[in-house]
Amino acid sequence: MTFYFFDVETSGFSGRDDRIMQFAGQRTDMDLKPIGEPDNILVKVTPDVLPQPDAVLVHGITPQKTLMEGITEGEFAKYLTAQVFKTDTIMVGFNNIRFDNEFIRFTLWRNFYDAYEWSWKDGSSTWDLLDVVRMTRALRPEGIEWPFAPDGKPSNRLEYLSAVNKLDHADAHDALSDVKASIALAQLVKSKQPKLFDYLLQHRNKNKVAPLINSGQPVVYTSGRYPSEFNKTTLAVMVAQKSDKSGALMYDLRIDPDEFKDLSAAELAKRWAARGPDAPYFPVKTLGYNKCPAVAPAEVLEAGDGYKKLQLHKEIVSNHLKKLQTATGFGNKLLEALEIMWPKRQPELVADPLKVDGQLYDRFVPDTDKTKLSVIRAAKAEELGNLNLNFKDERLKLLLPLYKARNYPKNLTETEQMEWEAFRQRKLIQSGRAQDFFGRLEELAKTPGLDGEKKYLLEELNLYAQSIMLEG
Repeated sequence: MTFYFFDVETSGFSGRDDRIMQFAGQRTDMDLKPIGEPDNILVKVTPDVLPQPDAVLVHGITPQKTLMEGITEGEFAKYLTAQVFKTDTIMVGFNNIRFDNEFIRFTLWRNFYDAYEWSWKDGSSTWDLLDVVRMTRALRPEGIEWPFAPDGKPSNRLEYLSAVNKLDHADAHDALSDVKASIALAQLVKSKQPKLFDYLLQHRNKNKVAPLINSGQPVVYTSGRYPSEFNKTTLAVMVAQKSDKSGALMYDLRIDPDEFKDLSAAELAKRWAARGPDAPYFPVKTLGYNKCPAVAPAEVLEAGDGYKKLQLHKEIVSNHLKKLQTATGFGNKLLEALEIMWPKRQPELVADPLKVDGQLYDRFVPDTDKTKLSVIRAAKAEELGNLNLNFKDERLKLLLPLYKARNYPKNLTETEQMEWEAFRQRKLIQSGRAQDFFGRLEELAKTPGLDGEKKYLLEELNLYAQSIMLEG
């Protein structure tokens, strides 16, 4: 078994709509020693995508650089499945569960690969170092320097952790530099707190997490949704299991349930949905069994002044737990509130090429169509337009011409070229995306104290956008 540490830099912040521009990774053995050479790949931006200027200002990769030095997204997806997603590989990132993994799944989806197998098939799995670091800070901080943000609050940003612990991180927000820093950080945590590191590694999957949560006993739970003043960690207990059994609703036992247990589902939904710095804290959150949550039995608090470190009072927590156990119907009302906030999304009934890139989660691909995906991947560019695969899944029919246009633009027929240009016109111009893009460029150009590097990036983005507006 091996680890594969990876990171992506992207054209924006949405896995559905944006694209990977840089991918980097390094395989290590289970002792975190590198195996072989690292991967560092640029992926060509296609002319139906306008990168978000704010994202480019962070990582500094221009579309022009990807076009000069990168490979197509189809080639990238092939490399991932052939060289990265090997048997018994644990894919590890820093906040990858919520970000990088999404981009990987949608990349595979657009290029006719199974979007899920890489994270479970042939002994493979995924893990997220961020919550491991958070829980280490909260429960077993000894031996590691812990940084604070400029506002004085505890921070677990990778560049801050690297700086205070003197780890090599020469270029934050370069994917390969971030990968190297993540490995160094993992080595630090494993060397200073090996028991906690190994425990969370062994309890990263649903088979270990679900029984712990479903026991009904309080657990130590670390999540980005919890306040930083408590190092993102609390004592929580399951108050309901989601109807699809993919996770549970967890109640923060710091908070007296009296304020919430008698509210209606609608009132609970209103409070739960409130966001922003002035929104009152809501003590319930969803835990996904398969999202590598950092959870541990409450007994870990008995050692090392755990209750004191988390500013928890044992008697108060016990009292809150008793109130929850007698709050009849509270869990069901929370499930109703969840449904009010996020009703089950119905699959799109009208086929639309503009929406198909983001329709991965509408439903699973039928088994009868799965065998046809490899036919597309193996086909030559000139054969793609003549394939008659009779897909049962309408989404795959819509993806095929987009796949050809993005990966083999020189092989488009005259008719296919006209259809591609019409698609780009709808996506970029008629949708208002281009207008929003140029408007944002103007706003950023007026930023006081903008340095030369950022001015250059904004100019390059403007030139790129103008060039793809003129195509066709």
